[in-house]
Amino acid sequence: MKYFLSISLLLLCSNILFGQKETIVEKGTVTYVSSQNVYVKFSSTEHINKGDTLFSKKGEQLLPSLVVKDKSSTSCVCTALSTEKAKLGDEFYSKSIVEKKAEKTKEKKSKPFPAGQDSMIKPPPVVIAPQDDKDDDAYKQKVKGRISAASYSNFYGEDQIHRMRYALVYQGNNLGNSRISTENYITFRHTIGEWNTVKENFNDAFKIYSLSVKYDLDKTSSISLGRKINHRISSMGAIDGLQVEKGLKHFLVGAIVGSRPHFADYSINLNLFQVGAYVGHVNKNPIKRRETTFAVVEQRNHSKTDRRFVYFQHSNSLSKNLNLFGSFEVDMYQVVNEQVSNSMSLTNLLLTLRYKISKKLSISASYDNRKNIIYYESYKSYIDQLIEDETRQGLRFGVNYRILKRITWGANASWRFQKSNINLSKNINTYVNFSRLPWVNATASLSANLLQTNYLDSRIYGARLSKELVRGKLNSEVYYRWVEYDYKNYEYKIRQQIGGIDFSWNITRKLALYLYYEGTFDKQNKTFNRFNTKLIQRF
Repeated sequence: MKYFLSISLLLLCSNILFGQKETIVEKGTVTYVSSQNVYVKFSSTEHINKGDTLFSKKGEQLLPSLVVKDKSSTSCVCTALSTEKAKLGDEFYSKSIVEKKAEKTKEKKSKPFPAGQDSMIKPPPVVIAPQDDKDDDAYKQKVKGRISAASYSNFYGEDQIHRMRYALVYQGNNLGNSRISTENYITFRHTIGEWNTVKENFNDAFKIYSLSVKYDLDKTSSISLGRKINHRISSMGAIDGLQVEKGLKHFLVGAIVGSRPHFADYSINLNLFQVGAYVGHVNKNPIKRRETTFAVVEQRNHSKTDRRFVYFQHSNSLSKNLNLFGSFEVDMYQVVNEQVSNSMSLTNLLLTLRYKISKKLSISASYDNRKNIIYYESYKSYIDQLIEDETRQGLRFGVNYRILKRITWGANASWRFQKSNINLSKNINTYVNFSRLPWVNATASLSANLLQTNYLDSRIYGARLSKELVRGKLNSEVYYRWVEYDYKNYEYKIRQQIGGIDFSWNITRKLALYLYYEGTFDKQNKTFNRFNTKLIQRF
């Protein structure tokens, strides 16, 4: 319990005052997405620096989503902070704090009156129109969405697998300038030639990640119905049911009642009932933004208490260059050998800290002790999935340094540990990015990754080159990896060479086509080939 209180105090205690500054918020659009990087185009990147965070907009909230690795005069090369993959046309926002410039007022020289006119004539009075109490933009309609069709084909010798995926993503805020909003994210996937599998378990093929309707009671209060992730308690995942929130100046209160999605296929499961309430505090000062949520939740399984816990989430701009995010859960109920215990235990802890020391140097640190993530869909390669699974939990440290104007070096190190050392893993990753190579006008990167676990050691060395072939229309990327796996238990080594190329074509402003190929070559096995295509229509 003392650790619980210590962490709470650490996250809540920050209230430093600063001088006169202003925050500039600029919007950028994703122009290209590779397997590792996201390219975001702005009208200008004058106020954006390497190591800065870009935010995605969920309703009226800006959530941290990308970190700037490199930049040109109008574009940023970024890496993702979350598992949600960015798409072409997605909008991200930068928040830059700059010194507030004093406004200079110019005194107009009075013109002499023409001869014969009275110099004491007063100018006509200035008429100030009364301010309209109605906010015309309070419920202004904002609609965006996309429909996509994609194919994922794998070839291994004579074996072939072809998977299809269709998706609909839609967000309509204040439909018809009303108080009603809706959002949905629905996918359907199947393997060609295996339609019987869809018939046997339709829920495994048809996924509803989000489907809800929201009604704004006023500017700070709302009620939602359906499946939706509540960003106030985001680590809980999607909630099926009713969610209510009421704003009280800088404070807010909310409640949820409904159920959890089925853990196996993400379908609706009314037997997994849950109910909870939360309170929060939001400081909307753009220079020193803070947001805190405290919740109490009970989850049941077939009417029996399955879990009872408190949830805490806090984000804070401790200073202009220092950002903190933390969340944790404390279980208050458990059954061991049919004996009920109400003792507290700290679970699902996440702390992240980012500090921009200067325009050239930034560092970060995090500790992640959350439970494993369940992936209902994943199209990552084996090596990418392996690194993500083995390095997400534990301690992580990162550094990013701009050596020269167009050259950036960075490194990340992670360490997952337990008392039993059963799931021990160590990882170090380093890279050098070149934002613009001379003569070819392209971006490039060199990387190295060393992973050590109880059962496997791996070494990965890679190079990547990205170039805009036709301005605003066609982008391409080629990459190469040399990989070595050393399985300790079997004294077995695998050496592979992996090469890939992808194209992104903006056919029109809202229609885009992706083409992707990757080949894995080694001496012991047959060549493994992957072909992916995706067509996206935005509206």
